[in-house]
Amino acid sequence: MNKKIVFVLLALGGQLSAGATPLKSLDTEALSDSSKVVDLDEVVVVSQPKEQVRLRLQPVSSNVFGSEQLQQLNVRDLSQLSQYVPSFVMPSYGSRLTSSMYVRGIGSRINNPAVGVYYDNIPLMSKSAFNNHFYMLDRVDVLRGPQGTLYGQNTEGGLVRIYSKNPMNYQGTDIRLGIGTGLYSNVEVAHYHRPSEKFAFSVAGFYSGLKGFINNQNFDKKNDLTNEAGGKLRLMYAPTKKLTFDWTADYQYVNQNGFGYGELNLDNNKVTDPSTTIMNGYKRNMLNTGLNISYNTDQFLFTSTTSYQFLEDLMQMDQDYMAGDYLRLEQRQKMNALTQEFVLRNHGTSRWQHTTGLFGSYQWMRTDAPVFFGEGITAPIGNAIATAMKNSMIKGMLGRFMAQGMTAEQAQTAAEAAVEKMGVTMTAEMAVPGLYRTPQMSLGLYHESNILITDRLKATVGLRLAHDWAKIEYDALAYMNMTGGTASATATYHLTSHIADNRSKSFTQLLPKFALTYSFDENIGNIYALVSKGYRAGGYNFQMFSDILQTDLNAHQQDAMRGDYDVEHTAADYDAIEETTQYKPEESWNYELGTHLNLFGGSTHFDLALYFMQLRNQQLSVMMPGSNYGRIMVNAGKSHSCGVEATLRGRAFDNALDWSVTYAFTNAKFDDYKLSLGIDKSGLATDNFGYSYDGNYVPFVPQHAFSTMADWHIGKFTIGANVAGQGKTWWDEGNSFAQKFYATVGAHADYDFGPVVVTLWGRNLTDTKYNTFAIASSAVGGTHYFAQKANPIQVGLDVNIHL
Repeated sequence: MNKKIVFVLLALGGQLSAGATPLKSLDTEALSDSSKVVDLDEVVVVSQPKEQVRLRLQPVSSNVFGSEQLQQLNVRDLSQLSQYVPSFVMPSYGSRLTSSMYVRGIGSRINNPAVGVYYDNIPLMSKSAFNNHFYMLDRVDVLRGPQGTLYGQNTEGGLVRIYSKNPMNYQGTDIRLGIGTGLYSNVEVAHYHRPSEKFAFSVAGFYSGLKGFINNQNFDKKNDLTNEAGGKLRLMYAPTKKLTFDWTADYQYVNQNGFGYGELNLDNNKVTDPSTTIMNGYKRNMLNTGLNISYNTDQFLFTSTTSYQFLEDLMQMDQDYMAGDYLRLEQRQKMNALTQEFVLRNHGTSRWQHTTGLFGSYQWMRTDAPVFFGEGITAPIGNAIATAMKNSMIKGMLGRFMAQGMTAEQAQTAAEAAVEKMGVTMTAEMAVPGLYRTPQMSLGLYHESNILITDRLKATVGLRLAHDWAKIEYDALAYMNMTGGTASATATYHLTSHIADNRSKSFTQLLPKFALTYSFDENIGNIYALVSKGYRAGGYNFQMFSDILQTDLNAHQQDAMRGDYDVEHTAADYDAIEETTQYKPEESWNYELGTHLNLFGGSTHFDLALYFMQLRNQQLSVMMPGSNYGRIMVNAGKSHSCGVEATLRGRAFDNALDWSVTYAFTNAKFDDYKLSLGIDKSGLATDNFGYSYDGNYVPFVPQHAFSTMADWHIGKFTIGANVAGQGKTWWDEGNSFAQKFYATVGAHADYDFGPVVVTLWGRNLTDTKYNTFAIASSAVGGTHYFAQKANPIQVGLDVNIHL
């Protein structure tokens, strides 16, 4: 099928080239990415220090959303926007901490992301900061495929660029009020002011709340109750026409119940309401601030971007997701990060356009993550020890009773009665507190050139030298306090296992990029071929430490019966721990053929990309077989991903109708992936490969995804509808259970009163039942399946005021 598509694409390119007119220099393309193209692209001026031309003139598969389209789609975060972007998946589940993004079959649920996020040209350093509230935005770009040459590590799958409104170009006061089902409420206020030609500022704030839809059976409260608020400030100063200072600060706070996972019945695919020991929740304070300095002349543009980022959060989770008290996790993160980037690019009429940059970042991350074991685990341990004590005491009494002339049967009965009268008991208390510091440093030196070989053929050549460093410094303790004895005397013995060490690793990569772009007449479009390398840095799994330490305790329970006992660890043990907890960098090569075409006199835009990606050491978040205590990052040996991405959009009937259609097919499979049976009696990984996933689909990646939307404008009245669907999505590496294909319908109706626009909107109007996330767990013995249900039908009313 792919070969036929390529043939048709090349044939179409040949037909279009017959009427092409030559391009004299790159200056004919040198429009900002905000330029209007035959009345389809919104005129949105954004600062773009690394690129000379708009996205549809580049060899890249992308989608651009302006403020008007974001409002029409009624999207408030990246997960909602992802429904309308081919090959981009960000399921909505868990909490704001959850920021799992997948592009072209590449993604991550923990640790380093596969998709980068830039906010007003500032790279967000923590994956925990990606999922936040959208408000008062000007534009969002989604670029698919490796972007490592210009943007570095962790953009292997793609890149999201978010731009807020620029007070130099936009003035006034905006107020947005919203209400909806589920007791949804939203208030946003922003003021943009330019008191002089040289100075402008904006200040904005918001509150958003949701009582929720998912009921927790144990508490009779909503498991998705959410309250969040924030504010941002932007100051811009241009002392001369060449020099500009742009400072932003964005703060957001969220307090929510979360992780509403109910038990999934695989026979009928129904999910019960959550029933947990504690109400899972998440709180986060987040501040991102940065200074962009640009110096612009007729020959070049120089920019400096400096940022400081802070994040502090608290996650509380019942890790077994069941009513019984088995496992609870409390995780506190505190992050500070600094970034600095310098970029120099030329512009003008030269046939050689080039960009050179230097990037550096340092991130401090402190994670306090104790695991607590409830009665569901400690009571069986205490009972087993008490039983062993009783049996030992009975055995010791048998000889004495038989020496008194009793038969063996009589002695057994007498001994049991005597022990029972003594009231032998044993209780156990267990926890695994741990403190983990995981600093990271990244350095990058890069260059990209765009050269006009002929008037219509352009070559893009880029290279980045990336060096990354990761360290783990851990101080973790597991303890079991065992209190036992008889009715007349008890004693407490302490069994502990304490480990403390630090290890570090560094990774160096060259990230090349090669592309050829053939341009037809500038009103027709182009075709391109691209080869690029992607990369995701390696690191350490602190999630494994709970397993390692708890295994230590289980192996030395008998030692603690004779008194306090502390498990000793040798240098070899620490080397083995490093081997168990580390994971390798992920590398990929992307081969892509695509086109950007303006059809039917420019009234329709058609974008198509065919790609094939080869991955080595693909990083996956899994539940380790034999492990009960959380996800870890592992490496699959080899995998591949291939697919098609298409976007068709246009306007018709004298611009009365706006419409778009997107489709993506993704075939992501493991070629060589064998997973260890688990951990040995020492809590360390084994080489006994009992699980082979060769040929299986990569989980959490929909094989098909589509969306369509249409808006009809009748004077001041606009009515619109949209449909989005995706599936089949496998939930595990073994491909044992999945979400079938589903689709949802949305709609909106707007009336423009001038300064006031009133919008009635609806989501999932068909009330489609599907799961946004599912997982298998063996935390309480056997395998249990859990999932989060999607939100039901939602309707609401928004009022937008511009003064």
